[in-house]
Amino acid sequence: MTTTVTAKGQVTIPKAVRDLLGIVPGSKVTFHKAADGAVLLTRTDGKQPASRFRRLRGHAGKGLDTDAIMALTRGEE
Repeated sequence: MTTTVTAKGQVTIPKAVRDLLGIVPGSKVTFHKAADGAVLLTRTDGKQPASRFRRLRGHAGKGLDTDAIMALTRGEE
């Protein structure tokens, strides 16, 4: 992923990276220089990103009751 530095020295953190680290507006991040010269971005506010399963919780809809499920499995309409 590539991003451009602005005249003020600012960059936009790519969405995929923000999603991976759970970075949202107000999140605190730190930049670290690794021994090999790479720069690492980490979250420093102590919050863990929501798991991919937690983010999906409640998105399945109302669902079917037991009678409706049994009717489907029996081929009834």
